[in-house]
Amino acid sequence: MDDCKSVAILTGATGGLGYAFIKELVKEPVDEIWAVGRNADRLDELVKEFGDKIVPFRIDLTKSEEISSFNEILKERKPHLEYLINNAGIAQMKPSKDLTISEIESTIDLNCKVPTILTNLCLPYMKKGSKIVNICSASAFQPVPYINLYASTKAFERSYSRALNVELKPLGITVTAVCPSWIDTGMLVKEINGHKVKFNGLVTPAKVAKRAIIDSKKGKAMSVCTFYVKCQHLNVKLMPQKLTMKIWTKSIKKYL
Repeated sequence: MDDCKSVAILTGATGGLGYAFIKELVKEPVDEIWAVGRNADRLDELVKEFGDKIVPFRIDLTKSEEISSFNEILKERKPHLEYLINNAGIAQMKPSKDLTISEIESTIDLNCKVPTILTNLCLPYMKKGSKIVNICSASAFQPVPYINLYASTKAFERSYSRALNVELKPLGITVTAVCPSWIDTGMLVKEINGHKVKFNGLVTPAKVAKRAIIDSKKGKAMSVCTFYVKCQHLNVKLMPQKLTMKIWTKSIKKYL
């Protein structure tokens, strides 16, 4: 394994936050960045823009057979994994009663099952100093009515990440749960029922990615981007969850 390349694996590489992470990872001392996504054209664009350091993998991570194929590639190449960034995710911003079975399954699969499975597949190729970065959300801090499914999956991912960080500490591997507020990407719904949506604490993908890499290097269990989210985190620690949900529901009343 001494001749194997040092690698950073990034899922959700073709989205807005994924692109921001690519821009940070190309600065890192790794031989290759394995960019995982479903959009073949966008993956090709990343290679054209950033060069041969980008190794594209067109994979649908919700399909077990495609994850198995990726695992075979890991076994064959045996990389030194410096980073695993579980960024792929999906958001269903609607009341729970309006969710379809397909939406429920895909959200839980991509936000919960995939990062857990991928982490276990990648761990054998990690060593002291390796870093796992899981993209969670500030919505993981408390129950959030009307984006309940999304927030609940992020609560799972945050809890999983923080506990795994403790488990892997003796190995020198750190796990960082990244908990930003709303990120200004194409995933956000800009208008609901004729009302332009106001996103408090909106932050750029570049700021989230940069902070996440810095915090992971410091070995932090959580990366809380912006002072706004730090205040939010403190508030939900002090306030009863019932009151937190009441305030949230009142703030979005005009969108319901």
